[in-house]
Amino acid sequence: MIENLNKEQLAAILEALPVELSFVDENDLVRFWNKHETRIFKRPVSVVGKSVQNCHPKQSVDKVNQLLSDFKSGKRDSAEFWIDLKGRKVYIRYFAVRDKTGRYLGTLEVTQDITEIKKIEGERRLLEY
Repeated sequence: MIENLNKEQLAAILEALPVELSFVDENDLVRFWNKHETRIFKRPVSVVGKSVQNCHPKQSVDKVNQLLSDFKSGKRDSAEFWIDLKGRKVYIRYFAVRDKTGRYLGTLEVTQDITEIKKIEGERRLLEY
């Protein structure tokens, strides 16, 4: 339960996750991201509180708006993409964030370098640690 965590613990958990997170609120404003120093897609701190549309190349803003519109309307709850970037495979997922009643609160972007994950074969069990 999140109520049992203090702000320091929650911040440390978000930094420990093996993914980059970004959160855009219901008004399309950038509110949060983790892994500031090591991000794949670096952002200046000045972006916080600004429109997410300003964080994307002009040629993709219409797609960003469509994705956000689909999340807000309930047409979709997630979307995923993957790209090749500087010899790495980057997996990008977007999730509509909703409250318990289904009201749209914003969008969570989850980005992960999956280059090494794609190489995994067979099994490695905890007992082999």
